[in-house]
Amino acid sequence: MVIYGTALLAFCMLVGLVIGQLLGITLGVGKNVGGVGIAMLLLIVLSDWLRRRDRLPVPTQQGVLFWSSIYIPIVVAMAASQNVVKAASGGWLALVAGVATVLACLALVPVLSRIGSNAADPTDSPPGDKA
Repeated sequence: MVIYGTALLAFCMLVGLVIGQLLGITLGVGKNVGGVGIAMLLLIVLSDWLRRRDRLPVPTQQGVLFWSSIYIPIVVAMAASQNVVKAASGGWLALVAGVATVLACLALVPVLSRIGSNAADPTDSPPGDKA
């Protein structure tokens, strides 16, 4: 059943690449535009849709989880290295935009970590309450 997770990932990748290629042709770029990102989003949406309808058994979910755990960091690293090369040859504006984006993301890490904290956990007793 784990192989079905691999098949689902492959299906999403192929569909994402086709959509990205068609999007690139439509925009007049002639290259794949966002195909890998589309594939990742499609994998998330499709696996969630199948899981909610009890069509995704646990071993298949484990297959999707395994491959997505490997797939996403590798693709992000590959895309990042390509983007840095293009940005460096594209001029100062691309470099400044990239650095500003990274700094903004780093500044938002504490904000996002506070959003996900367990501050409103009902099992915690209020401060000063010693039971």
